Amino acid sequence: MPTFTKLKSGSWRVQVRRKRQYVANTFIRRRDAEEWAIEAERSIDRGRPAPRSRPHEQPRVFSDLIALHLDDLAQVGKPVRRSKSMVLKALKTSLGRANLKDITRERLIEFGRKRAAQGAGPATLAIDLSFIRTILLHAASVHGIEVSVESVQLARAALKHLDLVGKSNERDRRPTQDELNRLIEYVEGNPLQFIPLGRIIRFAVATAMRQAEICRIEWTDVDMTKRTVTVRDRKDPRRKDGNHQIVPLLNSTGYDAWQIILEQRIVTRGLGRVFPHHSKSVGAAFHRSCNAIDLDDLCFHDLRHEGTSRLFEAGFSIQQVAMVTGHKDWRMLRRYTNLKPEDLHKMQTASQPSMEQFMATLAAN
Repeated sequence: MPTFTKLKSGSWRVQVRRKRQYVANTFIRRRDAEEWAIEAERSIDRGRPAPRSRPHEQPRVFSDLIALHLDDLAQVGKPVRRSKSMVLKALKTSLGRANLKDITRERLIEFGRKRAAQGAGPATLAIDLSFIRTILLHAASVHGIEVSVESVQLARAALKHLDLVGKSNERDRRPTQDELNRLIEYVEGNPLQFIPLGRIIRFAVATAMRQAEICRIEWTDVDMTKRTVTVRDRKDPRRKDGNHQIVPLLNSTGYDAWQIILEQRIVTRGLGRVFPHHSKSVGAAFHRSCNAIDLDDLCFHDLRHEGTSRLFEAGFSIQQVAMVTGHKDWRMLRRYTNLKPEDLHKMQTASQPSMEQFMATLAAN
């Protein structure tokens, strides 16, 4: 039997599952959705493709285009991820009721000004406009719906001129060793803390891994012979799935990643996940612990920043650091690298021979 769901926009979404096939569509009126469902079931029974929407069922408001975009992605097996889903949900609330003919340059500039007044920063507004353009471009190119994609580009240029659209400020917060010591000492001495947060913090700095990556590692991903771990589906702007990377477990940042793995093996008996805890729970525990010891403006992702910087300070090259962090581009890697000026003296001193070594070399020659 077909399933009918009324969307917040007022439209009706119908889903048909028949003979191991799945098709879905969105209609403004339930009556049209019911008629389409009957035709879809008949087409599946006869081995033909399910019918598309009727010409008179053209979307009228922006939320209809969002629903159409999501339906098309679902039909080709590409469901949206959490971050995109949240942005689209917010756009439905703020722009969803706008008629398609009213999505003009002026309307989008007004939208941008309002979002900025609500506290949206330049980077957030840039993401909003990017998704709006994606939705309009999809409707125009795939479905032939008459919408103006150019209006988004013009509005973006105007809002950029007003400094309401731009890139995010690069974060350069690095925890000091004293802050890390205080934090680890607190969490390991807290009897109410059942998550091994101290070990996770040390592992995060040692490997420069993201919070979700740490909590996703399975013991089958760990190579006990080569001392490496396979990080699966690593974040990449161009490749969402299958971006696996083998990462060496080093002892170069002040914390020994391999030793931490061995400690966890005793705890988990080498079964399931290495750190069997939800990433959100880890993040919440980290935030509570920072507040408890008055550690200001520190987030878990800053540990990845710190680990990356320590790898550079240890003398690793860009290519070698990228093998650990997973960055494909130096410009992206640079964001996580804030070397301290005084560290350059240390690196220079370490790379230069001492006076005794220099004189010994001369004597040998």
